[in-house]
Amino acid sequence: MTPFVLQCGRPLLPIALSSLPLTAVPEVPSKEECDALLAELDAVHDPRLIVLGTDASLAAVLTRLMRRDRLDIELAYVAETASEASHLFRVGTGSRAAKVALSGTASPTPLIRDDAGSAVVGLATVSGPSGHLVGEAYVDDTKLFSGEVPGIEVTPTLEMPGLRARVQGKRGLFRRRWITGRAMQLGATAARLTKDGIDIPRETTRSTIYRHDKQWLLVR
Repeated sequence: MTPFVLQCGRPLLPIALSSLPLTAVPEVPSKEECDALLAELDAVHDPRLIVLGTDASLAAVLTRLMRRDRLDIELAYVAETASEASHLFRVGTGSRAAKVALSGTASPTPLIRDDAGSAVVGLATVSGPSGHLVGEAYVDDTKLFSGEVPGIEVTPTLEMPGLRARVQGKRGLFRRRWITGRAMQLGATAARLTKDGIDIPRETTRSTIYRHDKQWLLVR
């Protein structure tokens, strides 16, 4: 295993990673920045890419690996502070996550994506522009909601079928149960998406988040 560090933004560099080859990029690396690093990894036997950054950083890298058909590359995640993805993966943060990134084992993990071809690693939320989401959504054949709700949440799962979704509760009220499946499909009068902390500016009336046909290699 040959580790490389991709430092996204300006997170603190854990001591355990300080002697490794490092590439510094913005918090959300561009297509060109990811491709330049992949060109370096192509020349290395058994590479392991350690993403030091945020959930949005990891999602950008995983999206590029998916689009380049390079999901054979082992991917580790080191978040500076707790996040949806670090909690889901149970890898910790900071120095603890760095140790896992170096000593952990890569295992095939379901990859979920949206219909725009972007990966989701932590949490996607869908809400209505006026604070209420009006429409209907299903997880596989199970109805998630029909009518008006505050919004919905979708996250990956570490095991098949690949994702889970639930209706958001009103502030201070108990949220509804998770429903697991392969895909969440939504039809709405108007909807806004937020994926791994990044707001998608364009409104939509339809959205699908579903399990990709290939898995990725998550180091845990």
